[in-house]
Amino acid sequence: MSKERSHAFHLDAQDLSERSREHLETALSASVETDAELALELLVVDEEEIRSLNARTRAIDRVTDVLSFPSMELTAGEPVRSEGRDDELDEEGRLFLGSVVICEKRAREQAEEYGHSYERELNYLAVHGAMHCLGYDHETEEQKRAMRAKEEEILNKMNLGREE
Repeated sequence: MSKERSHAFHLDAQDLSERSREHLETALSASVETDAELALELLVVDEEEIRSLNARTRAIDRVTDVLSFPSMELTAGEPVRSEGRDDELDEEGRLFLGSVVICEKRAREQAEEYGHSYERELNYLAVHGAMHCLGYDHETEEQKRAMRAKEEEILNKMNLGREE
């Protein structure tokens, strides 16, 4: 029987403050059932870099707010298990979920547009990207509702709910 870990998420997120990174790791850890330590890379880039990534990976030549690059196929809401995934382990022995890339300028613009802090928007985009790496999507209304509910649950754990 595998033991569930209380702090499963580890973010490689040099662009977040230590406080924000720790809050995000704690909130994500509390929201995912897993038997493994999980790793996620988070990068904050400029408009040119995200436009280039979007063009190369999605054939959409425009700036976007966030891109996710899952390293494995997972099912939304299902436990993340390490069995049979030895080839997905990073150098620290953590299960690597993928990378999330956020456009700083778009995050700042959206924070102003939506009337909340840059910190809230940056964390929302990080959570949104992490949800994609955990198998969530928003192609259908049902998927969108489930994903948004999970995002808000995590942001509320960080005290970054919609009113922030």
